[in-house]
Amino acid sequence: MTGLPPPDWPYASVSRIVKSRPHRWHVQETGAGPQILLLHGAGGSTHSFRGLMAALEDEYRLIALDLPGQGFSQLGTRLRCGLDPIADDIVALCDQEGWRPSAVIGHSAGAALALRLAPGWGCPVVSLNGALEPFEGVAGWLFPFLARILAVNPLAALAVSQGAAVTGVQGMLATGGTGLDPTGAALYGRLIAKRAHVDATLAMMAQWDLRALGASLPQIGVPVLLIAGERDRAVPPEVSARAAARLPAAQLERVPGQGHLLHEVAVAETAARIARFLNAHAAARPR
Repeated sequence: MTGLPPPDWPYASVSRIVKSRPHRWHVQETGAGPQILLLHGAGGSTHSFRGLMAALEDEYRLIALDLPGQGFSQLGTRLRCGLDPIADDIVALCDQEGWRPSAVIGHSAGAALALRLAPGWGCPVVSLNGALEPFEGVAGWLFPFLARILAVNPLAALAVSQGAAVTGVQGMLATGGTGLDPTGAALYGRLIAKRAHVDATLAMMAQWDLRALGASLPQIGVPVLLIAGERDRAVPPEVSARAAARLPAAQLERVPGQGHLLHEVAVAETAARIARFLNAHAAARPR
């Protein structure tokens, strides 16, 4: 799954492939205004922001990308799947393309990337059910030790992808307390059915280390909005609460009745919360 997405993929009309070493990135750009970088979580893709992109594109220039090897991006090397290497490669991509984000929005593991990146740009962060502590239970879809085994065994990754695509999508999504509709679940099913996507996701999880980021939270002075679904069982809202207590300029908004994919399920409410926050900070000013 390394070329352009098929025509029926969300926002396929604005997709392009960008070569920026060591990866080939699938990127989508839409809208006009201040630049907002959108970063999906482990096992996702740009499709997870389809609703928010529709809600925000009238006011902002939205730049969504698939993380290395996931979705429609091609992984250049398995050695660069950890937090810091991915962040560094995103900076290189942004520099190459002339992007200077006015804010970064990250979901789940993408929120950790957002907090790693935004201080360098001096811009606000929106964390959507941010996975800001080590994976526990089913967070990130699989136990870390299992991810480490599968990440070095492509045949095992293939078996996981085939089985999950047929029987496991709804169950895996349900672990996040989500009410995702069949159309949304089918998009995840199409991703999980692809060996390269699963393999890259597992490689990312196997290399994910949040210790340095956790230690740096008190030094991250940019404004941060942490939106946490009260029903999220993959990344409990307490994770966002603990992070908010350590970040100097953070505000926490807990959303009753919503789970891990609240930005896909409660699109209008999530977009309104994001817009209020961005309008109150520098992201409201065009660059």
